[in-house]
Amino acid sequence: MSDITISDDTRERLAGISTATLTTQLFKRGLSNVFLFGLQPANPAAVNFVAEAFTLRYIPSREDIDTLEVFKDYDHPQRKAVETVPLGQALVIDCRGVTNVASAGSILVTRLMVRGAAAVVSDGGLRDWPEIAALDFPAFAAGSAAPTNLTRHHAIEALNEPIGCAGVAVYPGDVLVGDAEGVVVIPRYLRPKWRSTASSRSARNDSSPPRCVAAARCAVSIHRTKTQWRNTRPGRPPASRRARAAARSCASLAHARVPPGWRIRRARGGCRGGR
Repeated sequence: MSDITISDDTRERLAGISTATLTTQLFKRGLSNVFLFGLQPANPAAVNFVAEAFTLRYIPSREDIDTLEVFKDYDHPQRKAVETVPLGQALVIDCRGVTNVASAGSILVTRLMVRGAAAVVSDGGLRDWPEIAALDFPAFAAGSAAPTNLTRHHAIEALNEPIGCAGVAVYPGDVLVGDAEGVVVIPRYLRPKWRSTASSRSARNDSSPPRCVAAARCAVSIHRTKTQWRNTRPGRPPASRRARAAARSCASLAHARVPPGWRIRRARGGCRGGR
């Protein structure tokens, strides 16, 4: 496991970046399989977290081994994982994509929260879903599933080893970032290298509703200004310098930034903006 530890500064920066921006930044670095697809938060009001991964792996269960008697052992790997997760880290559970049984329940999830874990992430189900949904704690899973994990899962004793979760490789110490859209995995070796790049990119890629509305209004204003100018000068297309100046003026009034490299292109039936 890497001895690199996520700093408070990095944690704060990543907390302000959307998973959409993070996936784009990782794709620029050649990583396309980083989003844990198919997971949903139990509590939509508790979704944001940034944490290093602490892993637990399940393999298929066997009836002669995985009985209810195993839960009498307080060193059972599932319980041991819950009691071992370091403060501020997230428990990531590999269920092989099996969603019809639980990977944990409300008691263990509550225990994680009380111990100071940052989140629990599983590509399987969670039981006691309504109780977990009432917690102010990020819990992502494939959905609710009432049957106990023993019916399909056997917890491996080796904790905090590389696993797969929702089809994505997760290594101990990788950084998980969660928001309302889902969870992204950032390889641990990238953490010190790209904080400022991702932060500035997030500012440019801000897709919050007010900015989207402002950008849409700006586009309409640009089109109207361009059309009105053309109507006053029949037969003569507008100069690109003047068109760009008008576009930037509209963008300023609409409080939306015109991206660098933006220009006006002529098109049949009107004009449009583009690169």
